[in-house]
Parts: sequence; structure tokens; C-alpha cells
Amino acid sequence: MIRKNFALPKNIRLFGEIFFQRGRECYLVGGAVRNMVAGWKPSDWDFATDAPPAEVISMFRRVIPTGIKHGTVTVLFKQEKYEVTTFRIDADYSDGRRPDAVTYTGDIYEDLSRRDFTINAMAINLNTGKLIDPHDGRADIKRKLIRAIGDPQIRFAEDGLRLLRACRFTAQLGFRLEEQTEKALSSCRFQLSNVSLERIRDEIVKMLDAEKPSIGFLVMEKSGILSDILPELSRCRGITQKGFHSFDVLDHSLYACDGAPADRLLIRLAALFHDTGKAVTLSTDEDGFPTFHRHEIESEKIAREIMQRLRFSNAQTDTVCHLVKHHMFYYTDDWSDAAVRRFISRVGREHINDLFALRLADQYGMTARTMEATNLTSFAKRIQAVLDKDTALTLRDLAVNGKDLMKEGIPAGPLLGTILDQLLEAVLDDPEMNKKERLLAIAKSLHQQID
Repeated sequence: MIRKNFALPKNIRLFGEIFFQRGRECYLVGGAVRNMVAGWKPSDWDFATDAPPAEVISMFRRVIPTGIKHGTVTVLFKQEKYEVTTFRIDADYSDGRRPDAVTYTGDIYEDLSRRDFTINAMAINLNTGKLIDPHDGRADIKRKLIRAIGDPQIRFAEDGLRLLRACRFTAQLGFRLEEQTEKALSSCRFQLSNVSLERIRDEIVKMLDAEKPSIGFLVMEKSGILSDILPELSRCRGITQKGFHSFDVLDHSLYACDGAPADRLLIRLAALFHDTGKAVTLSTDEDGFPTFHRHEIESEKIAREIMQRLRFSNAQTDTVCHLVKHHMFYYTDDWSDAAVRRFISRVGREHINDLFALRLADQYGMTARTMEATNLTSFAKRIQAVLDKDTALTLRDLAVNGKDLMKEGIPAGPLLGTILDQLLEAVLDDPEMNKKERLLAIAKSLHQQID
């Protein structure tokens, strides 16, 4: 049963008292209220007040003017960060993203009416614990419904980011879209052109934090938004697969994303993009079955294009692309120890756990059910046995380096790099070869043969 009054944490009440002592109002707003009404644990604490920003700054010793242009400051209080925004009325949104101007108001109801969805337009009075719900957000929470405040066309025209927020909330909350709000997603999707790529990326990242991101991505597909912002993923619809696959490439990718660890963003991104190359490598074999020869190479290229377009960091991009590139490994128990060493060398010991997690997600995406991974368990034991022996697996592990080879008369340049690679291959074949004298002798011999 949804309550009308709420017991607030002590620090939140103390925070509110500072406003009340000044004769000001202060309310808890946003996602924390939504979660408390729904019976979920609140996360971020956001507040609204009738005090103007300058007055809020004067009340506390440590305040950051994070969004003061729009009436928002961040207060550091009791080792927490509280975002405080003055009650406001927004002017027109000529750029489809931010209000042209804001006007402060003394009315919490006017402030709540400018928000996006009913479930986000509730407030709790910090003094009384009373819930203020002018747009029936409580009822929509009961119905598990995401409904825009007023005319959804107007709400989405004001801020194109709300389109993605609507999709994200379906995944995060497990709610459905109200009929008119859902229709407006399609008719207003052009508003996304007003949203920066960084903000689009941030919404996708938040969606990937949900238990089942596939829910939000499927809503995006139905509205046409997916083809606008992730066309590489959208074009995987209808591409059938053989073998154990129960789904086409798009659904498989979305369910693989569900199957990846929710707290591992890069693995979820790799799962989402790992098969995008199948759309451009599709062919058929002599029996008429679909084939996707070396699709992982194309998938890596596509993943890099997407990650760079959405302004992910270079490090994040490199890691995701590395996992995508190497996700098509096939281990059998008859692999030699040298083959296991080569796998570790090629993949990198620091990526093995993530690559295994991606493989498990890939398997989950075949049927949307968890599958046994006895093969991976056996492979993991083989890998650990190699790692326990502390053998050379990379160029850094060799008993010689480039300077050693140059002292033997091998000039710096591509040839030296080629010889070092050959030395590593020799050591991967036989770890006992990793002795300085042996490697220098091999290097000189290779130099004579190649030079």
C-alpha cells in the first residue's frame, strides 16, 4: 500500500530544518520520491526550495554552483552531496533541450508541473513528511505506467532527452508507456537531433545498468529511435542464425546484453555490439544456411565507430573493441599447452575474465536462458595452470629486449620488431627457450636470414 506520509532519514530532516529556520520551504523531489513511493531504496537526494540560489549558498559553508544559471546548486552536507533547485517556471525551449530562461516561483505545484513524467513529479515536504502528488504519480506507479505530464508532444518538444529517458525508465523500472506517451515517442523522435551525443551516451549507460536493458532497447526500436541513434544495431533485425540460436541477430544481441553482468558496463557494451558485423558479412553456405565469416573483425570496426561517435573514452573503446574482436574463440580439451599460452598472449591475461563473461553472455543470448559452461570451466583451469608456472607470455616477459638486440647489431626499426615477435613465438612454443643466450643466438640467426 502506498503511503501519504513518509519517515525521512535523520540527515534529510536536519537538512530541511536549516531551510525552515530561515522561513523557507524545502521538498524532496525526483527519483528518490518515486522510489520511496514505490517501496524501493532511494538513491540520489534532490531537493526543491522557494529560496533563491544566492540564499541557499548563504545557508551552508560548502556549496558548488553546479547549475546556477537554472537555479541549481550542490550542497555538501554531512558528507553527502545534495542538489538543490529553486522552484521555477521554464520559458520556451527554442533549442529543444534547455529553457531559454527560468523564472523563480514560490509555488511547488508550478515547479512540479514543468517536469517530464508523472512518476517524477511528486514531492515530500521535509518538515511534515507529507507527499504532494498533483499529477497522480502514485496511481501511475501502482499501474506501472510511464505517462508524460500533460501533452506528451509538448513535453518531448521541450527537451529531446526525455525521449530516451522514457525508454530508459521502461528498462529500469519495468514499467510500460502510456498509450499517448508511446505514440509521441515516434512522432517526436526528430527532437533527438537537439541532444548532444554525450547526453545520448549517458542515457544508454544508465539503461545498461538496468536488470534487463533489452526492454528499453526494444521500446527504442518500436518507436524508430534505435535506427536513429544506433543504426548499426537496428539493421541486425531479421537476420536469422542457425544452430542453437533461437533469435535473430538483434534479439540475440539484446539478450546477450541482459546476460552480461549488470555492474560491468564494458562487458555489457561488448555484448551489445559483438555481432553487429553479421549484418555486413551475411552469406549462405551450399546448404542455404546463413554464415558470417570473420564477422568479429567487422563487429570490432563497427563497435569502435559507435563508441567513438558516442564519445566514450579511448580506454573504454579499446577494451570493448578488444573483447568484441576476440569473442569467437573455440577451446577443446585437446589444445596443447602452447595453444593455451598463445591464447593468453593474444588476448591478454588482464582481459580473460571479461572475455569469459562475454562468452557466458553470448551463450545466454542464444536462448535467453542460462546455459552450462563446463567447457569454459575446463579452459579456465588450463589457463590458471599456465599462469601458475609464470612463463613468458608477452614481449615484456622475454629475457631480451630491443636494446639487447641492437647491441648485437640489429638496427632499430620494423625488422627488430619482427624478430622480437619471432622470439616470443619460440618461447610460447617452448618456455625453456626464454634464456638470454638462446634468444640472442636465435635473433642473430633470424637477422642473417631476413637481412
